[in-house]
Amino acid sequence: MVSRNTFTVLGSAAVLLTTLAACAPADEDTTPTAGGSASAGASCAPGALDTLTDGKLTIGTDNPAYEPWFSDNTPSNGKGFESAVAYKVAEKLGYPTANVAWTQVTFNNAIAPGPKTFDFDVNQFSITPERQKAVDFSSPYYLVRQTVITVKGSPIAAAKSIAELQNAKLGAQVGTTSYQAITDLLKPATDPQVFNNNDDAKAALVNKQIDGLVVDLPTAFYMTGAELDDGLIVGQLPQVGTPEQFGLVLDLDSKLTPCVSQAVDQLRQDGTLAELEKTWLASGGAPELS
Repeated sequence: MVSRNTFTVLGSAAVLLTTLAACAPADEDTTPTAGGSASAGASCAPGALDTLTDGKLTIGTDNPAYEPWFSDNTPSNGKGFESAVAYKVAEKLGYPTANVAWTQVTFNNAIAPGPKTFDFDVNQFSITPERQKAVDFSSPYYLVRQTVITVKGSPIAAAKSIAELQNAKLGAQVGTTSYQAITDLLKPATDPQVFNNNDDAKAALVNKQIDGLVVDLPTAFYMTGAELDDGLIVGQLPQVGTPEQFGLVLDLDSKLTPCVSQAVDQLRQDGTLAELEKTWLASGGAPELS
């Protein structure tokens, strides 16, 4: 893969989280109630939490770990938005880099019910009520939009509206809100195709097995700018209801959830999350699908 450092960062939407929060009504709380901030009585002693391994913090993510969320498929290098966020959260919790361990966990296994092999997992998990029945989420660290991408010459390359996508063959990664956006919002005449990972989905797009792929906006910019020949963004899907939010995943009713949420909240409040977005996530004038 091309290194994230070689990909141009466009600044117009780099502070998406900050901007959306600022635009919310004063009486509207965009932070989910499950896994909210640590209570005043919560014990979050630095480096002494009830983790899987004493003195260590174990963080899970999938393999492959995709750009721009990670870099060079190496979560432990601290490069890429989610790797950087994970290490900043660990630092707030009192775990320096040397005391952080990474473990591979597939997307679906991470949000399935049952005991976890990680203290928290980071892998573009959107916070949904259904998932909150099986796992805990931290406070959100990123607000996201779903986006349709394709390649030049595709039947949907010139589409400007959702109506123009009704006869399209679309696809997305299994278990994701990208797939849910196809079924719940786009509702094409043809059932969407589902893929184990984005590599398989990109191959299907290149081979014209599908007309378009639905991914989150930063992934859309990276795929079309660095991975796909003649890739292009068809458009962002309309925002319906509460903005979609990414959260760190923890075991259901984990004692760590309040402390991890507190760390995320601190990173948002001190501007760290916004700065990491500027550094790692490309954004810009992606068209809107009406």
